[in-house]
Amino acid sequence: MKKTIALSIMLSLLLTPLHAQYKTYHGDGIDDYLRFVPVVAAFGMKAAGVESRSSWNGLIVNTAASYAIVCGSTWALKATIHETRPDGTDRHSFPSGHTSAAFAGATIMHKEYGHLSPWISVGGYAVAAAVGIDRVCRNRHDWDDVTVGALIGIGGTELGYWIGRKLLPDKKNYAFAINGNTISMALNF
Repeated sequence: MKKTIALSIMLSLLLTPLHAQYKTYHGDGIDDYLRFVPVVAAFGMKAAGVESRSSWNGLIVNTAASYAIVCGSTWALKATIHETRPDGTDRHSFPSGHTSAAFAGATIMHKEYGHLSPWISVGGYAVAAAVGIDRVCRNRHDWDDVTVGALIGIGGTELGYWIGRKLLPDKKNYAFAINGNTISMALNF
């Protein structure tokens, strides 16, 4: 049951940024999928029984807080700055949302499983870096777009984990509920 809830929440979190994007361009490529590989791998490893630093609830709360910060700040900057993409398709280039999402997932992998092997962290960050490089090679972003996207992904995840520690101390002051198509989290202060 916990795995089903966790996977449902994860999918909801991952689909939210997809709806927030501007899809008026010709389409991208593998980077549309690669940006989610690190976070899906983190949840997949947890579901497969690999011991992470956080419990299921901790992983869910930390991931939710991290992606809320990362996606919120990325889209706020895109809506405020209006930088034209190198290919001229729209004015939502800065910062790279694909890169910020990929680096957020890589940082989650590092925080949860980096203690098991440094290669897990290397793999997550390599995939995230490949997303950023691909965005530049596809002429969708400049290097400053992907650099700031990476910084937002890493910094937002660090902040999300800090918030998660504040929300999930040793006592249980939270509850999750699934009702139809809605997933809710209640916090008791």
